Amino acid sequence: MLAKRIIACLDVRNGCVVKGVQFEGLTNAGDPAALASRYNVEGIDELVILDVTATLEGRRALAATIRQVASRIFIPLAVGGGIRSEDDAAAALDAGADKVSLNSAALAEPSLLTKLAARYGSQAVIVAIDAKQTEGRFAVFARSGSTASGRSAVEWAREAADRGAGEILLTSIDRDGTRSGFDCELTAAVSSAVSIPVIASGGAGTFEHFLEVFTRGQADAALAASIFHFSEHAVADLKTYLHDRGVPMRL
Repeated sequence: MLAKRIIACLDVRNGCVVKGVQFEGLTNAGDPAALASRYNVEGIDELVILDVTATLEGRRALAATIRQVASRIFIPLAVGGGIRSEDDAAAALDAGADKVSLNSAALAEPSLLTKLAARYGSQAVIVAIDAKQTEGRFAVFARSGSTASGRSAVEWAREAADRGAGEILLTSIDRDGTRSGFDCELTAAVSSAVSIPVIASGGAGTFEHFLEVFTRGQADAALAASIFHFSEHAVADLKTYLHDRGVPMRL
């Protein structure tokens, strides 16, 4: 069985790491390069940088931030936010990213996934899906959770996989920043619908939450921000906890 992955996320705005609740009320949480360096030492399996206002501001992810972070780590780095074209993806990868994550642009132009997968390989293409429960289904939202797309999370995940995405980064808007636990119902629904890895995001607060999303939620990886940024939980301790309970981990 493949090892499950623990991923740290750096939500970045204006070159600083920020954190909010349900995509709102962003507050400063530190320097991205410094946090990345710490995670590299502590044993995080991968790192994701999300430029949270790039799409809303109509610009690319900040190349300088990507370069600074990439120079400090020896683990896979994914970058999202403002990736709207092949040129935007190329700029992020040239700056040091190993993968690019697309959200709003993929919804607007699904064929972009196929183009990027053909150019860089599916392993370099992540589709980020921001979803919340709406009228009895998991609805997908674009533009940093501000715009309903009219798509369901399961339907869109299947199409994204068919078009060449190599992974799904699945965020529960309802749980984001709440530390109340991952949305295992959402995660399991998407995980069981696709054959590519699903990264669960939104709601991490305790070790038990990670155990639950890897078992009941069927996630291949779990992403968190706040609990790692503020050193509330050691990555090594989390991995040991999961390993001791039968979850395959890279120790």
